[in-house]
Amino acid sequence: MSRIGKQPIEITSGVTVEVSGQTITVKGSKGELKREIHPMIKAEVKDNEIIVTRPDESKEARSLHGLTRTLLSNMVEGVSKGFEKHLEIIGVGYRAKPSKNSIELTLGFSHPVKYQADKDIEFVQDPNNKQIIIVKGIDKEKVGQVAAKIRSYKKPEPYKGKGIRYVGEHVARKAGKAAAKAA
Repeated sequence: MSRIGKQPIEITSGVTVEVSGQTITVKGSKGELKREIHPMIKAEVKDNEIIVTRPDESKEARSLHGLTRTLLSNMVEGVSKGFEKHLEIIGVGYRAKPSKNSIELTLGFSHPVKYQADKDIEFVQDPNNKQIIIVKGIDKEKVGQVAAKIRSYKKPEPYKGKGIRYVGEHVARKAGKAAAKAA
């Protein structure tokens, strides 16, 4: 039995879960998420918990069991609390101007980079540090994908560390050729 898959998902207060066939709909204070699960996996709501079961012990069924349970757990957490990723912009002249669901980045190119996200993704600038951008949303997968896309515009480079990185991300630094000559 999958260690993750066999754990029931607790439905927090204010969240409603509807199961109709293979479609799971989760509604909460922050919004609504809908997902189709694999036909092999069954999900049901019992006693304010979601129970995910699999039909047999095949390798595919075992892998889908834990995956489906985690996806449903993220849906319940997303509609109640939401998810966010913090991005840090490092570099002289590098700036970001976020609006509701779009962002304009100045990253040392000859033109500003504009990114338009879906309506359920929101960009916020950290009030204490203007170099930190917060990507918010209820779908964990979308929040991570948008943050990765923004980071890909200017990945942190290893010599000076300039670029966009996740807050707390370690960038391995290189010495450069001046240090090589000295040795």
